Amino acid sequence: MKPNSFMTDSQYLVTLGSKIKELRNTKKITQQDLARLCDFEKASMSRIESGRTNTTILTLLKISKVLEVPLQDLFKE
Repeated sequence: MKPNSFMTDSQYLVTLGSKIKELRNTKKITQQDLARLCDFEKASMSRIESGRTNTTILTLLKISKVLEVPLQDLFKE
């Protein structure tokens, strides 16, 4: 990989959030419902999906369980 092909931290968070949103939409789950099922506030889920927060691995694990996908699927482009 070329050095300039690496994403910045903020780009990575946006990409991760977009993937979560894509998987959520595939499952036909609203952001509100995903937040509730993960025991989060909707505002927290909104920040995660928009890439405005650096979430923990445990939070990502909760999201992957609710979406019924392996954790690594959240990181696939």
